[in-house]
Amino acid sequence: MKITCIAVDDEPLALDLISKFIEQTSFLSLEAKFDNAIEALGYLNKYEIDLVFLDIQMPDLSGMELARILEGKQSEKKSRIIFTTAYNQFAIEGYKVDALDYLLKPFSYEEFLKAATKAYQYVEQRNRSKQEVTAPNMIGDFIFLKVEYQLVKVLLSQITHIEAYKDYVKVYLKDKKSPLLSLSSMKSMEDILPNDKFMRVHRSFIINLEHIDSVSRNVVKIGAHQITVSDNYKEGFQNFLNQWTG
Repeated sequence: MKITCIAVDDEPLALDLISKFIEQTSFLSLEAKFDNAIEALGYLNKYEIDLVFLDIQMPDLSGMELARILEGKQSEKKSRIIFTTAYNQFAIEGYKVDALDYLLKPFSYEEFLKAATKAYQYVEQRNRSKQEVTAPNMIGDFIFLKVEYQLVKVLLSQITHIEAYKDYVKVYLKDKKSPLLSLSSMKSMEDILPNDKFMRVHRSFIINLEHIDSVSRNVVKIGAHQITVSDNYKEGFQNFLNQWTG
C-alpha cells in the first residue's frame, strides 16, 4: 500500500528536504509539492490525498489556517496532516485540528520515518474499517445499524435526522439524548431509507420529514436542531414544501 502525499513549505531548502525524505520512503508517494498553502488548497480541492506534510508559518495563508479548512471539510477520505515547523508553540493548536504528528525542525530522517509510519498505520486502519463497513439493512419499519461491535435495531419512526461525521454517521433518535455513531456513509443511508419519509437536504444531513417542527427560509428546525438546506438540495425540498402546504 502506498500513501499519497504532498509537501507544503515556503522555504526551498526545507521543501526539498521533506520531498527527499518522502521519495526515499517506500510506502509514501509524493504527488506534488508547493511553496504556498493557497496553491496546495487548490490542489486538495481537486484530488484526494492521504497525507499533507505542512509548514505552519507561511505568507497569505498559514499552515494552521489551511489545516482548519481541511478539518471543516466533510469527506469520506479526508487528508491528514503532519506539521513540519521550527516553532514548538503551535503544538497544542496542531492537535486541535487533529494533526497526526508534529515534527520540529530541524528533524532527522529517523524522526520523519516515525511520523510517516504513524500515518501509514492510520491509513491502513481506515481502509480496513471501510472494508468492514456493514451497510444499514432495512426490514419493514426498522433498520439495523452497525454501532461499535454490534448491530442495533432502530425504528424508522424514531430517527429525527442523520449527520455525517468523518467516516461515520450520527443517527439522532427522538427518545435519546445522544446520537448513535454508526460506521456507515451518508450515501448508504440515503439509499436504504424510504424517500417518501426521509430527504437529504445538505451534504451532511438527512432529515425525517415527519419530525420537522418548522421551516424558516432555508433552515429546518427539528427539536433543538437547526439544519440548513443547501443550494444543491433546495429544489427537492421546495417541492416537498409545496405539497406540505397544499
